[in-house]
Amino acid sequence: MHKHSVMAPAPAEHDGGLEELQGDCARMVPHWAVPAAAAPAPVPASLIHGITVSPASARLVRGMSEYGG
Repeated sequence: MHKHSVMAPAPAEHDGGLEELQGDCARMVPHWAVPAAAAPAPVPASLIHGITVSPASARLVRGMSEYGG
């Protein structure tokens, strides 16, 4: 049986440096722009139904100063 050894190719040499990378990134910025999304409209309380909260959770929230305590 023959043994074969395979060597990985040497890593490619990179031209330029950090300044070139920063320049490449700066040129790509317009391609990354995302349009601002509109904020979702608040849901009226009359449409919120079917929510069940455990008594322990209700007591916890009731005790919070921001929510009634």
